[in-house]
Amino acid sequence: MGANTATPKPRSAAASPYLRGYLEHLSNERRLSRHTVDSYARDIAALFALTEGTPLKQVQVHQVRRGVAQLHGRGLDGRTLARMLSAWRGFFHYLARDHGFEQNPCVGIRPPRAAKRLPHALSPDEAGRLMEISATDPLAVRDKAMMELFYSSGLRLSELTSLAHDDVNFRDATLRVTGKGAKTRIVPVGRFALAALEVWLPVRGGLARPDEKALFVGRDGAALGPRAVQARLKHWALRLGLADKVHPHALRHSFASHLLQSSGDLRAVQEMLGHSSISTTQVYTHLDFQHLAKAYDAAHPRAKKKS
Repeated sequence: MGANTATPKPRSAAASPYLRGYLEHLSNERRLSRHTVDSYARDIAALFALTEGTPLKQVQVHQVRRGVAQLHGRGLDGRTLARMLSAWRGFFHYLARDHGFEQNPCVGIRPPRAAKRLPHALSPDEAGRLMEISATDPLAVRDKAMMELFYSSGLRLSELTSLAHDDVNFRDATLRVTGKGAKTRIVPVGRFALAALEVWLPVRGGLARPDEKALFVGRDGAALGPRAVQARLKHWALRLGLADKVHPHALRHSFASHLLQSSGDLRAVQEMLGHSSISTTQVYTHLDFQHLAKAYDAAHPRAKKKS
């Protein structure tokens, strides 16, 4: 039998008034939804159970840390524990503000690191099929250019929707992208994406409002939003017979994976993705073991066979 991870009820009537007051604060002052308030209630009930027998004012950091370790041992992952710790910190902050508590024993405690969940990467054949959009109408022309650009340059969804029509440099085959933290980077654009953009720009000229700068616009001539892009990608994935869920982040991941597998240049992929840390790129782009083994055998002095 697996470990019981069900959240227990609050420990005693003495603790319940504090909890009721906090839940009322969340509902009435912070205007959180009923679902969110119920989630807070379950998380704080777990705190009550973990500190059973200790008055709330006397709960110490080591008790909270031990409680987190116990919950982790029962199978709760880092993301869940991070959420619970956030709820506990907020609860003690409320107790300090409204009930004179002098310490917050949850401050400074970190949950176990959550495992990185990588999006599904399309195979090169699947990515190629997704680009086979029949550009028979203005929206299809636009969608083909968007899909090609996603896969060609590894863009984030927010980066694609914030592109201006003059961010494309056809002469240099590059694209000016504004990423996280308003950082600008220049990324290469492949020939298929450039060809699709050359077809789209005249069509865009007939749709876009006079003062609209966005590269991709809708029927109304206004900039295309993230939800619309996601919906169009889903539409084409289903229409082209791709069974797996296809979303913009999967195309970005496919770009990084395929480029890294073919080039092995982690630094270049990092720069093109706009990652500030190469460790993010290492997690984001899963190298298969054979590729790593070949790189090790070719480069490491201890791996080279003696002649």
